Amino acid sequence: MQYRSKVACIFLLGFFLDCINIFMSAIAFPAMSTLFKLNRVEVAWIANIYILGLTLIIPLSSWLANILNVRRALLYSVGLFTLATFMVGFADSFSSLLFWRFIQGLSGGLLIPIGQALTFNLYQGGDRIKISTVIMMVALIAPALSPMLGGWIVDLSSWRWIFYSHIPFAALLFILVYYWLKPEYLTQQQRPDYLGMLFIALALVALLMSLTLMGELSHPYLLILFVLLTALFGAGYIYYARHRIDPVIQLSLLKNTKLQLSILVYLAVPGVFTGVNLLAIFFLQDVLQFSAAETGSFMLLYALMALSAMLLAKKYYLKWGAKKLFYLGVVIHSLGIYLLARLETGNSISSVAMAYLCTGFGGGLAANTAQATALLDFTKEQMAQASVIWNINRQVSFSLGAAFFLMLFNLFQHFSDLDLLGNYQLSFICAAVLGCMPLLFLHRLKEQSHVIKC
Repeated sequence: MQYRSKVACIFLLGFFLDCINIFMSAIAFPAMSTLFKLNRVEVAWIANIYILGLTLIIPLSSWLANILNVRRALLYSVGLFTLATFMVGFADSFSSLLFWRFIQGLSGGLLIPIGQALTFNLYQGGDRIKISTVIMMVALIAPALSPMLGGWIVDLSSWRWIFYSHIPFAALLFILVYYWLKPEYLTQQQRPDYLGMLFIALALVALLMSLTLMGELSHPYLLILFVLLTALFGAGYIYYARHRIDPVIQLSLLKNTKLQLSILVYLAVPGVFTGVNLLAIFFLQDVLQFSAAETGSFMLLYALMALSAMLLAKKYYLKWGAKKLFYLGVVIHSLGIYLLARLETGNSISSVAMAYLCTGFGGGLAANTAQATALLDFTKEQMAQASVIWNINRQVSFSLGAAFFLMLFNLFQHFSDLDLLGNYQLSFICAAVLGCMPLLFLHRLKEQSHVIKC
């Protein structure tokens, strides 16, 4: 096997672990909520605290890889991740669960940016589009299959075994890193931007706290404080980054139109769907009375359509160009969410299935096109920094999607005169509208020079 294929396998397995940690655990949220007596907003922190850990460590990834070398950094990362995964399954309180989920995120956060930077440096030109398709197969199929498997685990045993089941994959990854990866370095060693990372961490924590408090509606003055802190830390980082030569996030790279629009599409499609899917898990089990396994099985339909869409994107990316694929994917994805909003008690399985088929096809098409397009223009020297931006966006998209739509649902529960079913439907309608947001900006994407004219 070629060395670049070995690197790609390591990255894809790490990416797979990241995906199932986010999506397989979600199917168990109703069971966790009952055990620890949590409301919907508190449940969001089980996902958010993991993603927060991932997001905080990503900017340090290049520095750690160059201090320790790539292989050693990933070995430490996978080892700690395995321990944290076991402890999450062993948690006997909500606080210990959150603590070990955070450690899980911190330890696993090196796998994605380091692996992606190494892989994309080895796959250039047309090969990068091909490897991007494989990446998106993992990104969409792993989250699609894992809820169904997680549902079976919850129905047959306990939610704790969802996390115990990850440990063999982590052990395999440790072995592959040890035997396959060279002790190489990504870039020239630099002193990490501690102040920049502090700004980013504080802004993200303040934003998540704002969404949490907005959903609970119990501390209005504290909510105002965290909203102001979000704006303050965000503006502080922008000012700081413009006056520093090597900030942790190179804002100048965001001037690239392909990266900008790919980020927006990722927020509006995988990000929105993360929140929608989390709501749908409660909706299908609590309102439509599906079992955990049945609820998870709908994501299998999502996976099948996502795979079809990714193969379509791979075949027609050069012929049609990113813009047409973006338009098609965004519209079909929002249509699927709208179909969820039309569901009522007594609906047949086919009605639910149609909604997941549409979201799967549209989501696969849009997300795969975004993955292939986002880093297309960057050189090898820029790739590590661009990969940091892209992966922070990917993690933040998931976190914001979950927090925002749980917050929105709680607001409807407080202020709306609708019943439980009506509030779920209204939340899904809002999600369908927000999912169309990229349509307002896609005209800025220039037709790519490599597009084959018909």
